Amino acid sequence: MQRALLLLVAANVLAVPVRAQQPPAPPQPVATEIFKCKGADGHWTYTNDRREAERMKCEVVTRQVNVAPAPPLAPQRSSPAAGRPADFPKETASDRATARERQREILEQELTNEQTALAKAKQDLAAQEAVRSGDERNYARVEERLQPYKDTVETHEKNVEALRRELNNLYK
Repeated sequence: MQRALLLLVAANVLAVPVRAQQPPAPPQPVATEIFKCKGADGHWTYTNDRREAERMKCEVVTRQVNVAPAPPLAPQRSSPAAGRPADFPKETASDRATARERQREILEQELTNEQTALAKAKQDLAAQEAVRSGDERNYARVEERLQPYKDTVETHEKNVEALRRELNNLYK
């Protein structure tokens, strides 16, 4: 019985003509339907779910996808100076030098202020390290009390380092 069934299936498989596989059709742009529904509370909602829209008896707002066209490509310039006005750049070399000098002065002033703040933060940390209260029997509580002072010192050290780097880059 099984052998007869296998022969029957094999005969059917062989009898089916072989079709050439066709490439899949290119995807068609999908038209999306947007539905406008009024809820029981009176508020309007929008959905693209057809089943929900049919259940709530919604109205179709649109059946198409709005696509904005791509902006036209700008023509390529042959050289970097091709599109520049004759008076480009508008600032003179002396203006640039003055601006650089102002920037250097500001950075030096900020560096001085930050170094002063770092020195004060280190003094505050040293003063707090010298203090020992009676409720701090274990070292973890001392560390917990000192941590904000250590964080302040670290922040000022990083700021001083960053300002020095900025000043070094200014002279390059």
